[in-house]
Amino acid sequence: MLRLYHVPLCPYSRKIRVALREKQLVFELVEVQPWAMEDWFLALNPAAEAPVLVDGERVVCDSRAIEEYLEEAYPQTTLFGRSIGERAETRRLVAWFDSKFAREVSDPLWREKIVKRWKRAGFPSSDAVRRGAEAIRLHLAYIDWLWQERKWLAGDAMTMADIAAAAHLSVLDYLGDVPWKEAPGAREWYAKMKSRPSFRPILMDRIVGLNPPEHYDDPDF
Repeated sequence: MLRLYHVPLCPYSRKIRVALREKQLVFELVEVQPWAMEDWFLALNPAAEAPVLVDGERVVCDSRAIEEYLEEAYPQTTLFGRSIGERAETRRLVAWFDSKFAREVSDPLWREKIVKRWKRAGFPSSDAVRRGAEAIRLHLAYIDWLWQERKWLAGDAMTMADIAAAAHLSVLDYLGDVPWKEAPGAREWYAKMKSRPSFRPILMDRIVGLNPPEHYDDPDF
């Protein structure tokens, strides 16, 4: 059986959890605290980062490596598109959300508000939080534009591009940091993602002492 070592309120872990369910694979979830630097976890991933996928004797680290591994090892359901153009566009958008969006939005918000709390590394930087709150509006506008031009973000089918974007936004939405009213198209797309059976389980995650907004797990928000 596949085993995924994950952090519940982590966009990269959430991305792989959704991908595994979209591929209808049976897997075991093991919650970890990578910042604890435990020897057994470092043996799996010396970078001390989640997610980590174990498939038999294979250990695959890094969310992008994992999604590519799943696509090659379990090709029955593709999450990258059928044509070479669709696959290239999917990979471009996955990189957009896991790199550019992460750098400009997730890191200033999620890492400041949540990861620092987990690591007991001090209080959030008000400057960083302000930068993230400003940057998210531009990214939502881009998602809005993609949604208006296409059936899904990368084209005619739901792909890893949608999963990556929704994984990041789900974490920020938990924090109440997504101004949905400013991007109705992005909100419509995200509501569609929230209604997918693969996505529902991640919306059940909770952090002790920090509850999400009332609309958080409502697909008709």
